[in-house]
Amino acid sequence: MNVADSERASTKLREAGYELVGSSESADVVIFNTCSVRARASQKVFNRIGEVRKARNGNEPTIGVMGCVAQLEGSALFDHSSSINLVVGTTATDRLPSLIESARESQRQIIDVGGRVDGELWKVSNVERHSPYVAFVPIIEGCNKFCSYCIVPFSRGREQSRVATEILDEVRSLREDGYKEVHLIGQNVNSYRPLTSAGLEGFSGTTPFSKLLRAVAATGMNRIKFTTSFPRDFHPDIVAAIEENKNLCNWVHLPAQSGSDRVLRAMRRGYKREDYLRRVDAIKSSRRRIALTSDIIIGFPGETSEEFEETISLVAQCQYDGLYIFKYSERPGTPASGLADNVSNREKSSRFSTLEIFQKNLQGVIYKSYIGREVNVLVEGESAKSNSDMTGHSTCHKVINFPGDMTMVGQEVSVTITEAKANSLYGVIKKN
Repeated sequence: MNVADSERASTKLREAGYELVGSSESADVVIFNTCSVRARASQKVFNRIGEVRKARNGNEPTIGVMGCVAQLEGSALFDHSSSINLVVGTTATDRLPSLIESARESQRQIIDVGGRVDGELWKVSNVERHSPYVAFVPIIEGCNKFCSYCIVPFSRGREQSRVATEILDEVRSLREDGYKEVHLIGQNVNSYRPLTSAGLEGFSGTTPFSKLLRAVAATGMNRIKFTTSFPRDFHPDIVAAIEENKNLCNWVHLPAQSGSDRVLRAMRRGYKREDYLRRVDAIKSSRRRIALTSDIIIGFPGETSEEFEETISLVAQCQYDGLYIFKYSERPGTPASGLADNVSNREKSSRFSTLEIFQKNLQGVIYKSYIGREVNVLVEGESAKSNSDMTGHSTCHKVINFPGDMTMVGQEVSVTITEAKANSLYGVIKKN
């Protein structure tokens, strides 16, 4: 979502006559787009601002902070750093050019953390997208879940879904411009609830999101992925939509966070272990082989050794294709920040290592099961480890490396897997 926000900001700035440069050393304006999910995010911004000031040696540019840290800290950012001229919240992106002009002309500190104005549409120029073949398409902003450890509902606001017609028009346009893959993104994509059903007429589905999946599939876009899903809102009809449409990719990211009912309740996740496993069963029972990835937080306040073992057993039962593991750290402003963080850093590190090794062994077995199989890969560029190999992602969202050259970039190829690495697969292009 942060990448998508930067793309939107760049689009508005270029439309206003700004030229984007490759280095802060030659820029008249430097904008920091920030994320607040992790602790100490604000401090990282101040450190980076200090680096820019030092490099410019007195010839300082106009400096702005946008994104989640800006939304949360507001005018307090000015107190922390006199170098900051501009603070722009998460829903004020479209007003960035005029805010910059105000800051430069008035020499005053400018702040805008207000909501979107009526008529502001999500608009991104293909020139600003991070890839000429893969595009992020936001379908919902904000979050209504209020998990006790998470700052997102405060930094991103309440859930607001884009109208389906707008989303579908964007996907069709991307397809016409040669894009091969879109990612439907949002804090909780399956919480998608537009104010109108326009664009979804004629598409079956138990939820608006499953209808949207079928509608986007009908655009003919080659590959469609979505993230992130919230377990409580994950309906089995999503799996049915994936089964019905080959261009809906066979990958689901479904964060569990913990395998303990008590910890899940303390996290305010709104589901129990049994509820989560029912969603996993629906995914694992699909006629298609759907890759499953997840997030886990270890060392949440009060987590006992026995509760950590419950998480280990959940991971064993779910057989994840990939797992993102995070050590709990207090985020000021969240309900969990009032809890005693009574799991020591040493214990958190030990549990992290235990789970990481456990997942690595499970993942190794899963990856080896791909040897001899053919997977569809979108070629994205040269491998970082070998200039004789290319790299890309499969429809099941695994990194695939294979012999090739730069003429293949942007193409979809069928790769037969010959070797399993720790976090990637290696293969050869299938000969016709």
